[in-house]
Amino acid sequence: MILYESEIEQISLELLRDENGYVILYGPDLLEGASPERGYSEVVLKNRLRTAIDRINPRIPEEAREEAYKKALRTQALTVIDNNEAFHSLLTEGVDVKFSVGEGKSRTDKVWLVDFENPESDKNEFLAVNQFTMVENNVNKRPDIVLFINGLPLVVIELKNAADEKADVQAAFHQLQTYQQVIPSLFTCNAFEIISDGWFAKAGTLSSDYARFMEWKSVDGIHVVDSKHQPELEPLIKGLLNKTTLLDIIRHFIVFEKNKEKKTKKIAAYHQYFAVNKAIVSTLRASANEKGHFAAEHPAVYGLPTVDHQPKGDKRAGVVWHTQGSGKSLSMVFYAGKLVLADEMNNPTIVVLTDRNDLDQQLYETFTNCQQLLRQAPVQAANREELKKLLSVASGGIVFTTIQKFLPEENGGVYPTLTERRNVVVIADEAHRSQYDFIDGFARHMRDALPNASFIGFTGTPIEKEDKNTQAVFGNYVDIYDIQQAVEDGATVRIFYESRLAKIELSAAD
Repeated sequence: MILYESEIEQISLELLRDENGYVILYGPDLLEGASPERGYSEVVLKNRLRTAIDRINPRIPEEAREEAYKKALRTQALTVIDNNEAFHSLLTEGVDVKFSVGEGKSRTDKVWLVDFENPESDKNEFLAVNQFTMVENNVNKRPDIVLFINGLPLVVIELKNAADEKADVQAAFHQLQTYQQVIPSLFTCNAFEIISDGWFAKAGTLSSDYARFMEWKSVDGIHVVDSKHQPELEPLIKGLLNKTTLLDIIRHFIVFEKNKEKKTKKIAAYHQYFAVNKAIVSTLRASANEKGHFAAEHPAVYGLPTVDHQPKGDKRAGVVWHTQGSGKSLSMVFYAGKLVLADEMNNPTIVVLTDRNDLDQQLYETFTNCQQLLRQAPVQAANREELKKLLSVASGGIVFTTIQKFLPEENGGVYPTLTERRNVVVIADEAHRSQYDFIDGFARHMRDALPNASFIGFTGTPIEKEDKNTQAVFGNYVDIYDIQQAVEDGATVRIFYESRLAKIELSAAD
């Protein structure tokens, strides 16, 4: 059966309405009638934004809400990505306002544009608008579907016809690139973009090249579609664009990574999203907190033990095994960024642990380049004394160190206790390496230093079933993403080995 682009658009709208609870609006209707909602050059549905701000922030004075509304509409930077980052900060961190409380005193507070705490509440309005016509600099363009939350255009969807060789999913990507050039105003508020030809469906950001647009193959993190036999569009709409996941992604799983060369906006792939959320739940359990539930790929499928039945408060948050090249370092960033905001953790201290100085530097640079998501600047312990100082704080902080710094100054000595707080989490990179010398070595000294900390490991290679030391320190598996699935998803490339004989010629003398 051949589906035309208009039919793919209609199927998408029906899924958004029937499965996810969106209200569907036809783009031209917003421009016409007795009281049109927007002009051709306007991207924000201003009245909807203003009323949403009032709904979400009733305790904030009216003049402060108006100030926040104006800030949300203001663009100051010269580039699309700089404007996008500035708006993303307002959206995810709240708009700072200052107002009088009488007697010559003033107070600062935050105005929220979206109710992140209650995604499904009536305070949030989710719209799917098709055929949204934009005119900018005398150029007229019409994206297929734009998703609005509280009047803000946060997702742009471009659809093509799979039956047309010249209008495939890559053509949809090139169409979005054109939009970014000629109608850049549409992308100031944009969280991410979606391209689809009705079968394949991918999500990426305004700075992603085509290879970085990734499929979203799961609705629940347990069942993954086989793209050879099943279309990807429905699981993407149900799994990524449902109200709860969409707001979770926007707040916790988008990062602006900055280095000397450029700024790159990145969004989590589906395997990172589900793994991180399950790791958060396991960490709350290990730290003697219990709230919420998230689904993820289940280690039991591989015949491996899971954290599901580990007891509350056991300080072992588990091991995330995501094959090498699938974004493990960024998963650790997403995990740390969400954990620091968890109310149950009460402003935790996070220790990121490696077993080599070069790995410590690499991971530290990744975290440093993603400070906005972490809400703080990570620090690197140069020596034992600095490590002791950094970990003796009352709360907070992201500290990088190598495990060797937990070695006592005297052979056979005991490492001093640095803090007895339970809201300390140790993230170990490549958790199963023999260099960690579990039980009798470095791991024991870490437990002496941080007796109530919870430990979680991230690794790119599987842990041997006979390895009981790793399990004793970290617990069982949280989530697994193996090389086969990573290759099928395009997250890593397939490796081929070719055998050949080397021709060696010897002289008669030899």
